Amino acid sequence: MRDRVTINNRGVITIPAKLREAYGLKADDELILESVAQGILLRPSVSVPVEIYSEERIAEFAADEQAVNALLPPSAH
Repeated sequence: MRDRVTINNRGVITIPAKLREAYGLKADDELILESVAQGILLRPSVSVPVEIYSEERIAEFAADEQAVNALLPPSAH
């Protein structure tokens, strides 16, 4: 699929609806713009949320692990 776009005076391009739909792109999705031998490559970015564990959350993990260990046969832990 090939389409033509225009860069506005703020450097913004609009990705045509048929391409956004074909690739499942939505408003606020992040894209990676990369220079390649053939020109410019624009591809979806994958972002993974990161959780910073508080001491309370770490304690929950420890309690869950103890509860699981209590259910396992003695030879399993």
